[in-house]
Amino acid sequence: MVSPTTLAPVVFWRNQRFRLALYQAVALLLVIGAGAYFVSNALANLDERSIRTGFGFLSREAGFRIGESIIPYDASNSYGRAYVVGVLNTLRVSLLGIVLATLIGVLVGMARLSSNWLVVRLASLYVETVRNVPLLLQLFFWYTVITGLLPSVRQATQLLPGVYLSKSGLMFPAPVPHPGHPYMAAVFVIGCGLAWGYRGRARRRQEATGQVPKLLLPSLGLILGPPLVVWLVSGAPTALDVPVFTRFTFRGGNSITPEFLSLLAGLVLYTAAFIAENVRGGIQAVPRGQSEAAAALGLRRTTALRLVILPQALRIVIPPTTSQYLNLMKNSSLAVAIGYPDLVSVANTSLNQSGQAIECISIMMGVYLTISLSISVVMNVYDRAIALVER
Repeated sequence: MVSPTTLAPVVFWRNQRFRLALYQAVALLLVIGAGAYFVSNALANLDERSIRTGFGFLSREAGFRIGESIIPYDASNSYGRAYVVGVLNTLRVSLLGIVLATLIGVLVGMARLSSNWLVVRLASLYVETVRNVPLLLQLFFWYTVITGLLPSVRQATQLLPGVYLSKSGLMFPAPVPHPGHPYMAAVFVIGCGLAWGYRGRARRRQEATGQVPKLLLPSLGLILGPPLVVWLVSGAPTALDVPVFTRFTFRGGNSITPEFLSLLAGLVLYTAAFIAENVRGGIQAVPRGQSEAAAALGLRRTTALRLVILPQALRIVIPPTTSQYLNLMKNSSLAVAIGYPDLVSVANTSLNQSGQAIECISIMMGVYLTISLSISVVMNVYDRAIALVER
């Protein structure tokens, strides 16, 4: 007779949880071993070539200029500040591009389902053309169009008083810095949060009572009211720094460069085409009975689309649209091809001057990973907030 102790190892090995844990442990050890090998090999090669390692170079003087910067920067600043400028430029075009691409994508997606033959064909032509042309070629196209069609600086077109358009970009007046501006920005953000909370509370009240609350005016009051009060309390500052043409160029005001306009146009129009298909697919995935029920209740088509169809389609649209947001942010790295000083451009210049290849590439990877994960977290939170909950 076989003792129980003889069968124990066999039973233990056949346990599925044990095998899964063992496989994961082996895989983890292989990854750690491969990582240790590559790190040691890289350190040995760097030491053999007398190349210094570490991120201490970030405190050294950069020695190069950046053509476009949100914060003050010059060549005497450090590499670290140069990277901050590159990250801010990347965030600037990415966040603005996400907003514009969403607006255009939703409109084009609904246009593809229109009953108007011409609108449907134009929307389809836009989507099929833009999606099948490489983004890099589109960036070159927009850069050539913008720089080729715009007049020279001396012959700048005046669009509005103080607003000029030329090969140097779009020049426009900017508010003169005032101590009250930071407080206005802070209460504006708080007002947006209050408006969002009011909207959620109004929705819950509507579900409980059936009464449709007023959203537009209260929301505008919460968003614009507090900044207006702060503006009045701080003395109602209205001073503007207006661009003035000097001997060779414009001085003062603010400007948007052709590189930024070209990059933004390319990213927005390219990503909007994919978002439009997500919106179209999401709307078509909603059962047709929902539209018929809305029509039976006497709702107009636009009202039914806004209150019945789109809220249900949104749960289908959000996951693929999140991927498009991530693609837009990562595609912004193509800015180096048309001269926009984003993170990649700054990192390449820093790499060439400092020789810190591993550190510069690691910074780029870390920044893009952080931004991507942040966008994913925000969109996943929103996706869970609009998910259907069984009661």
